[in-house]
Amino acid sequence: MATPHPAAPAAVKILIAGGFGVGKTTLVASVSEVAPLRTEEYLTKASVGVDDLAGVDQKDTTTVALDFGRITVSPELVVYLFGTPGQERFWFMWNDLVNGALGGIVIADTRRLDTSFASIDFFESRGIPFVVAINCFHGHNTRTPEEIRAALDLDPQVPMLIGDVRDRAFGRDLLLALVDHLMDLAAAPVG
Repeated sequence: MATPHPAAPAAVKILIAGGFGVGKTTLVASVSEVAPLRTEEYLTKASVGVDDLAGVDQKDTTTVALDFGRITVSPELVVYLFGTPGQERFWFMWNDLVNGALGGIVIADTRRLDTSFASIDFFESRGIPFVVAINCFHGHNTRTPEEIRAALDLDPQVPMLIGDVRDRAFGRDLLLALVDHLMDLAAAPVG
């Protein structure tokens, strides 16, 4: 008699978006239980005038397709993380990456909040729930939460957390905030 095979775990897809150089690759790496798949390439002279390096002038690589990580919550549940490329010339990939996503995390940098507008618009226009991560590089944040929320024109129900995406605990808190947000939306009365 054959031994029954255990059922495959349920898979949950989370999309991580934001502008160029805000920390998407770093967030995926900080929370993934496996070495993340990265599609990073070095910036070249060909990107001069195309990629805006204002505020991220030390950056020398960029994601050209996606970042991928995994978190096994239990034998029955696995979370897959998909980081989007941040440069406008690669945004066409977002439409494919978003398929099947349960929700998203938008990462913003207070030095360049405008780079997050496209990600917020992307999720809002598709009705995909998301949370916002304000990435404070080296503890650098010159704005209050109220100023940031107003500048991003965030709906009051959209959770916003402030921290450093290099910190695994902050990444965990973002994912838990997204789960709580999804549960609140599911419990909300329709109509």
